[in-house]
Amino acid sequence: MNALAALGGLRTVGLDELNARAELQTRVDRKYIVPARDLPAVLHALPTGSDVLEIGGENALRYASQYFDTPTLDSFYGAVRGRRRRFKVRARTYLDSGGSFLEVKTRGARAATVKDRVPVTGDELDDEAVAYATDLLADAGIPGAARLAERLQPTLVTRYRRATVLLPATPGGDPSRATIDTELTWIAADGAVLQLPSSVIVETKSGQRAGALDRALWRQGHRPAKVSKYGTGMAALHSDLPANPWHRALSRHFRHGTIARGIAPGTASVPA
Repeated sequence: MNALAALGGLRTVGLDELNARAELQTRVDRKYIVPARDLPAVLHALPTGSDVLEIGGENALRYASQYFDTPTLDSFYGAVRGRRRRFKVRARTYLDSGGSFLEVKTRGARAATVKDRVPVTGDELDDEAVAYATDLLADAGIPGAARLAERLQPTLVTRYRRATVLLPATPGGDPSRATIDTELTWIAADGAVLQLPSSVIVETKSGQRAGALDRALWRQGHRPAKVSKYGTGMAALHSDLPANPWHRALSRHFRHGTIARGIAPGTASVPA
């Protein structure tokens, strides 16, 4: 948590204000893998007028995401092969507030990410959730949407602590938001656990123009990285899977992580 200490000096905003100023469900995402030791300098470089999301008195909240894929890993291989009509399906749980949402991410025009979501109970896909995923996949033009949705099963869990920053508009642009994820953990379906304590994933979410945090990161020598929490996590935990799109991230950052095997999913030894 010390790495996020600089956020304590920012004005706080609630979720309603954050969404009103920069909801950005359709956006361009840029991801950066930053050494944890460099994060304080990045935060101190945030532009004047930056705010941090606070919920229940906390500005770094615990998240868990259960990713779903088919037995043949259609979602994973769609990312590996760079398919235009690729997708991700996950149940995201806000561990501090208890809310859960089923999220379906697809690719829109000009490489924009389109994310739709609906509240769910728990992290299992019931008939209603499968129907919802089917409709969204079909709307995105993904072939065989119904069969894909019906075959989805739990594949990978990610856990992390997230701070969300609202950044002022750049000249000619709109306000943008960014997320900063620490305490990164991946849990495979077989119980293998990967932890990455020395790295932080920063994700900027803006329109077509780069946001204020992108520019601050660039000035400090950090460049966007090819990384996917789902795809890179799967490749790191399963050496038999292809990893070409994320080779650089895996070799530079994930090799510093620790992997524990033989741990039953959901046990207390997995950080909550």
